[in-house]
Amino acid sequence: MATIRAKITGVGAFVPEYILNNQELSKMVDTSDEWIMTRIGIKERRILKGEGKGSSYLGEKAVTQLLKKTGTLPEEVDVLLCATVTPDVKFPATANIISDKVGIKNAFGYDINAGCSSFLFALSTGAKYIQSGQYKKVVIVGAEKMSSIVDYTNRNVCPIFGDGAVAVLLEPTMEDVGIVDEILHTDGFGRKYLHQVAGGSIKSASHETVDAKEHYIFQDGKTVFKYAVSDMADVSVEMMKKHNLSKSDLNWFVPHQANMRIIEAVAKRMCIDKEQVMINIQKYGNTTSATIPLCLYDWEKMLKKGDNLILSTFGAGFTWGAIYLKWAYDGNNI
Repeated sequence: MATIRAKITGVGAFVPEYILNNQELSKMVDTSDEWIMTRIGIKERRILKGEGKGSSYLGEKAVTQLLKKTGTLPEEVDVLLCATVTPDVKFPATANIISDKVGIKNAFGYDINAGCSSFLFALSTGAKYIQSGQYKKVVIVGAEKMSSIVDYTNRNVCPIFGDGAVAVLLEPTMEDVGIVDEILHTDGFGRKYLHQVAGGSIKSASHETVDAKEHYIFQDGKTVFKYAVSDMADVSVEMMKKHNLSKSDLNWFVPHQANMRIIEAVAKRMCIDKEQVMINIQKYGNTTSATIPLCLYDWEKMLKKGDNLILSTFGAGFTWGAIYLKWAYDGNNI
């Protein structure tokens, strides 16, 4: 009996118009273009401006474009999963808010939070719904307004993050394309190195937590860098070995866009050329759940049916993993 696979059949994206470049950022905090480019590799990032606009605003735009590109009616969608660490509110789920905004009424949905690994974890979850045979159209959207939790007086953190959203459509296939395999990990010891101190049930919001800036991102950069390089490299190499993929077999490596030095170190461990690596961190910064699908969006027209891709990520938790997929359509026909 043929196995049902989940294939990506379209990508939609939205990034805010406002561009915060390094020159402007250097007027806000003690930093410089040279310092940021040397340590992180980011030239600019998009920032969502406007009262009352959150992650669902970004997600709505991305999903709307996705549905239009794929010719999908809102009522045809069975499931919508939102990968995010910056939900509009604690509840209801941002997935529910996006569904309401775009007119998706016949689906169920919820949020998935695995730090910067949220999109890959959501993609894996969505694929399982497709593989069950019960669901035909699953939307995965990574939507982040990271600027809402960034302290723009912290020179070590504020240059890193940007805002944006990307949505993909998963559908079933019997062809030799789609999501082939996954290796996903979580190790909670890493929670103390990258987290948000206040705003949860342990330490709810108060004047004291706001004054102490405990609602912003806390990151132990050196520790996160160390584990990101080793874990992303290990899991990516493991995936290549598991499926006997050589350098020449791999068309594209799609890494989480957190730091240029991390991306380069992982690619070196994989023994692949820079030309095989999707890199757009210089344009958008780290959009957390949106980085990997934003690469797919930017490279869509270059992708060909049957291309071998490895998606690799690392995030708060610690969480990390890789997904091996075969691209399902010729992007230049979109």
